[in-house]
Amino acid sequence: MLHGYGSDENDLFSFASELPKELLIISLQAPYKLQPYGYAWYAIHFDNEQGKWSDDEQAKQSRDLVAHFIDTLSETFSFDKENVTLLGFSQGTILSYAIALTYPEKVKNVIALSGYLNTNIITIKKDPSEYQHLDFYCSHGSVDQVIPADWARQAPPFLDSLKIKYQYKEFPVGHGVAPQNFYELREWLKQKLS
Repeated sequence: MLHGYGSDENDLFSFASELPKELLIISLQAPYKLQPYGYAWYAIHFDNEQGKWSDDEQAKQSRDLVAHFIDTLSETFSFDKENVTLLGFSQGTILSYAIALTYPEKVKNVIALSGYLNTNIITIKKDPSEYQHLDFYCSHGSVDQVIPADWARQAPPFLDSLKIKYQYKEFPVGHGVAPQNFYELREWLKQKLS
């Protein structure tokens, strides 16, 4: 699980008790400390002239850090390395997209909540067959004030272009996860385990 900007590893862990028991659930804390509290996978800058922009180099470093962490998990835990699922919220979703699309051999499923694709931090493989096993559950709030729904809507055509399976759904909420959204993603995930 990859949390959003300004949060920490405990934020999404509240989902764990409602997810299938057979899962090994690990929630990561982003590497960059924010003041006065919380963490980020990469800096987001707010500038009057440039607007909001992301530190793509930090994002790539975090992308690679999480990919390496997936490799080292097998030293500590026993799990199916062919069935790794990333669940991200907001900035954690942006990073989840980047990890899965840059390192498709490390991931099978992605649950992308309230985020978008940042193609600046993705290295696309030359052989599209490297993506054929991937499956995404993407959802977004239709009235999200933090990340506009229009940004999230760019994911389906991008995933289509790579022939990646996905489900995209919007819910009438802001920047968060509606109860119906959670129930749907949980059912989607259960199907991936069977």
